[in-house]
Amino acid sequence: MIVLAYPQFLWLLLLPIVVCYILPAAGKMYGDALRVPFVDDILSINNERKYRRKYVSSSKINSYLRLILLSIVWGLMVLALCRPQWTGEPQKVRRESRDIMLVVDISPSMLEYDFEYQGKSYTRLAAVKSVISHFADERTDDRIGLILFGTRAYQQVPLTYDRQSLKEVLYAVDGGMAGNSTSIGDAVGLALKYLAQEKGIAQNKVIILLTDGENNDGSLSFPAATKLAEDEKVKIYTIGMANSTQIMLGGMFLMNADSGLDEASLKRLSAATQGQYFRARDVQSLYEVYDQINQLETQEKEGSYVQEIKDLFYYPAAAALLLFMLIFAIIWRKK
Repeated sequence: MIVLAYPQFLWLLLLPIVVCYILPAAGKMYGDALRVPFVDDILSINNERKYRRKYVSSSKINSYLRLILLSIVWGLMVLALCRPQWTGEPQKVRRESRDIMLVVDISPSMLEYDFEYQGKSYTRLAAVKSVISHFADERTDDRIGLILFGTRAYQQVPLTYDRQSLKEVLYAVDGGMAGNSTSIGDAVGLALKYLAQEKGIAQNKVIILLTDGENNDGSLSFPAATKLAEDEKVKIYTIGMANSTQIMLGGMFLMNADSGLDEASLKRLSAATQGQYFRARDVQSLYEVYDQINQLETQEKEGSYVQEIKDLFYYPAAAALLLFMLIFAIIWRKK
């Protein structure tokens, strides 16, 4: 669609007419009568009468032509001043919604083959790699970072839009690379530190913590990490990853054992930060957990549109210049 950026200048089209009516007409160059002092001049005027009629008629045509061309030039100049533009259809833009820091436990216990999917057994870490890769592909408008922890916590991938690099780092990880113990408090503190360095409001910053154990190492205790996260107002989703096993008591009763998973502390952490706690017992439930988080943390925001605009003022401006040059050429040739 073509629109005028400054339509208020269209009134200038009437300016020449207004000037013609306001300003007084110019007087004739030779007055109302012509005094001829010589008879020969009278005879010469009489002999050239036919030629003069033709000349006057041609002169009037040229004057009208110049007037029409000058009017067109003026109209084109006013049109260029109004700045015509071509505008495309408004397109909705999906803006960045979240900064998501994935905090993943890679202690040796993550190498246990107790997660099943379609009749096959997988290690917990292999299941995590597959599910997180799928989750990252779904979050197309978010920046995602990765922190891995065991005895120590390390930022492996800073917040980035580069999904491929994140997945390459994740798939290269092996259980036990960060030590044999579990420092959940340090990992949460490190994630909060890097998120605090990023611009933006806290409501758009999220931590997703996944572990299969309890905080048994590190300098930051679980309660201290919970208090720190609460003060920073960063939402934390916690995922307890452990497949319950059954043990016998006294040879008579069966009970479930969760291999040291500290569900109580994970629930307190998520509750204190307005997040949620999830339990994953197999690959399918782990997929469902990340899908639920994906739905809870919506990506799109309202009212964001862009519209392509192309200026067209140079077309009438160029046409006005060419016509003006044509008028000048006609006048110069006549002289």
